[in-house]
Amino acid sequence: MILPIHTFGNMVLRKVAEPITNDYAKLNELIENMYETMHNADGVGLAAPQVGLGIRLFVIDLAAFREDKPELADFKVAMINPEMLEMSEDCAQAEEGCLSIPGIHENVERSLSIKIKYMDQNFVEHIDVFEGFKARVIQHEYDHLEGHLFTDKVSPLRRQLLKSKMNNIVKGRASTSYKVKAASK
Repeated sequence: MILPIHTFGNMVLRKVAEPITNDYAKLNELIENMYETMHNADGVGLAAPQVGLGIRLFVIDLAAFREDKPELADFKVAMINPEMLEMSEDCAQAEEGCLSIPGIHENVERSLSIKIKYMDQNFVEHIDVFEGFKARVIQHEYDHLEGHLFTDKVSPLRRQLLKSKMNNIVKGRASTSYKVKAASK
């Protein structure tokens, strides 16, 4: 089932998400719905707060990049209760966008390598190191669980220049090809 994506201005996007346990009701169904919602919106990552749930869960599927980056073709993961353990000091800037902030893309600096602990869909614990684009997408989704958006990482001047676009998103005036829940609705 395709869920509405909560856009900038919705308070759930600014709250620190809560951990969940393995008895969370209909967790597998929620994860599948999140993948379906993400794919429908042509996204590669989606965090639970983006669908209105303040829980520590996100999904990522990088198969859309298989032609340009074959090493990403099979990277599909649901991370439950993730905890960032390490972030490299080496960073790089790259353009990012977000399904919750439609129509806005900005350069964001992120660590090139991360070490993260998380539970998979079966509540098996993993500690993994990710680099490059995988690390970037995970950091973006992890930020959602901490109540942060990628636009928080751009310079104050860039944020000021984006203000009218951001206000339009809050007012439900952003054009999307997917179902959204604007803050003012």
